[in-house]
Amino acid sequence: MPVKRFLIQGIVQGVGFRYFTRRAARDLRLAGYVRNLADGSVEAVARGDERRLAALEEALRRGPSASRVDSVKAEVHPGDVGQDDFVIL
Repeated sequence: MPVKRFLIQGIVQGVGFRYFTRRAARDLRLAGYVRNLADGSVEAVARGDERRLAALEEALRRGPSASRVDSVKAEVHPGDVGQDDFVIL
């Protein structure tokens, strides 16, 4: 199964973005993780079929209501996610 890394920038920390992402990913039955990065962005890495990964990317572009998403960069991730659930790191 493909693995993608998403880098989300904007007002995405302190607004429930990781919890929003975990809920969306679990609803889509994706495995992976989401975490805050030191520069104020959020990183999500997810494994699943292309259709579900595209749906996650669409959700990340919307974000929770308190967020402001300026950009979402998606790239193929060369590794695996290391688990079968979607977790917050």
